[in-house]
Amino acid sequence: MKLFLQLLLLFISFQQATAQAPLVIGDGTVIFSIKGSDAATNQNLTGASKTIYIKGKMSRVDMLGQNYKQSVIYDNKNGTAVVLKEIGAEKYMSVLSADDWKKENKKFEDLKLTLSNESKTILGYSCKKAIANLKDGSSYSMYYATTIIPSATENPYQFKDVPGFVLEYETSGSNNSSKITYTASVINFDPVPAYKFEIPTTGYRILK
Repeated sequence: MKLFLQLLLLFISFQQATAQAPLVIGDGTVIFSIKGSDAATNQNLTGASKTIYIKGKMSRVDMLGQNYKQSVIYDNKNGTAVVLKEIGAEKYMSVLSADDWKKENKKFEDLKLTLSNESKTILGYSCKKAIANLKDGSSYSMYYATTIIPSATENPYQFKDVPGFVLEYETSGSNNSSKITYTASVINFDPVPAYKFEIPTTGYRILK
């Protein structure tokens, strides 16, 4: 009887630990809808979308607008990135070293993250709120799923120390008075094709 109780307690402890530990997602695709906080910003964002692809330590972010497309392929293993831009018929490519990428995200240096108990449900996932405070005095909020965590992040500077999968976040508009909100509208964990992370060798003008 004593042995049975010990095994039962061990099983319960294991179940609790398993339930509390977030699941690491190694393959996944998330599509975000984009909305502005004012009518003018919202009109400019008509038809805009953002898609994140994750595979192992690689991430890819596609931003689609009315007249442009931008893709950022980021290697979480070595911190390098490739930025592909299409504006009309013109195509441009920028290859960024780890130092270059860090400079691109300089505003996120010394970011202070505050976790909150405020929560909401997004696509069936319970999400907690976090607030990022930047050294310039600005801040932005995000909601992250507590039960899943990506194997690679789209930007380790912008989402530093977030203990989950960010499914909603906000940024400032170009005039710094409006807010742009990105909210996950589709999520799946089917295997992502490896070609999504291949770097084009032709067709793009290389920017220094």
